Amino acid sequence: MVRKRYTEDQIIAVLKEAEAGAKLGDICRKYGMSEATFYNWKTKYAGLTVSELTRLKGLEEENRRLKQIVAEQALDNRALKELLFKKLLKPEAKRLAVSSIRESLGLSERKACLLVNLSVTAYRYQPETDNDDIIRKRLRELAEQRERFGSPRLHILLKREGLVINHKRTERIYREEGLALRRKRRRKGAAGARTVLPAAQHPNEHWSMDFVSDSIVTGRRFRALTVIDNYSRECPVIEVDTSLGGARVVNVLDRLSETRGLPEVITVDNGPEFAGKALDAWAYRKHVRLNFIRPGKPVENAYAESFNGRLRDECLNTNWFISLKQAREIIENWREDYNKVRPHSSLNNLTPVEYANATAGL
Repeated sequence: MVRKRYTEDQIIAVLKEAEAGAKLGDICRKYGMSEATFYNWKTKYAGLTVSELTRLKGLEEENRRLKQIVAEQALDNRALKELLFKKLLKPEAKRLAVSSIRESLGLSERKACLLVNLSVTAYRYQPETDNDDIIRKRLRELAEQRERFGSPRLHILLKREGLVINHKRTERIYREEGLALRRKRRRKGAAGARTVLPAAQHPNEHWSMDFVSDSIVTGRRFRALTVIDNYSRECPVIEVDTSLGGARVVNVLDRLSETRGLPEVITVDNGPEFAGKALDAWAYRKHVRLNFIRPGKPVENAYAESFNGRLRDECLNTNWFISLKQAREIIENWREDYNKVRPHSSLNNLTPVEYANATAGL
């Protein structure tokens, strides 16, 4: 026999009919129910109207909903108490926190992410493992070849080969491989007034010259005359010998005049090779102005001083010269590399030759 179901409105109508004087047996036979069912209805719904019953149902539903909200808030409080002493700043830590409270409290993924303030997309994200083996190997090779190059210049060399794009990746691998250079702390001296050098506007407008010295394994000293183009930072020549007087300096400049012409101004210090009669007479004949810096102010010859610092740090200090011939070959190879391969930070990471060619038509 199929069990009949009655709505609350129908039940109240049956009870009203009984209150009106109908016999209980007739009512039970009419609606197909037992007397026990009738008395159960009477216990629950006696004296209620349809509107009152509707309001009662609404109150019961509201009460159920409030209990659910209270239960959810209590569960949220438990979850927040578990996370109270955890520092959640990075997405990785937040993902771990979401997994933890989901396992311990049985929260849904959406609810747990909402409490931790993490999007569901970020929680489900699976980071791709970067294969840095090729970059690590090449970075170590470049660091061995360029012993005095730091992370920025090594990054430029890697970028030229198309291995990396972001400098942060290079810096991370650089630190992990332990390639950091030892920094030399410079002694601070008294600050003085500095002369602002006029900037050159095109190649061969303004040169700078200076000397740097070193020795071979036997202890014999040699000197190197360095010439720098202030505009492109190109080094057209480094003359190496045990003795370089004023006449030798003039011979070097004459050779340069045949290959690339002469500048309008040459900045030099007050050494005897530059302040002597030989260079003065040559400058008068060639209509080249010699710009002598003030004694004791090497900063006024900043381009030559900076270049000599790079020459000493990257070439002279990293090589052991057996003979003068070998010293000339190594220094010349370094000069070629400096002009054509080594990136220069003040030239937008171009080489001096690239910069000179790029600005030739400007």
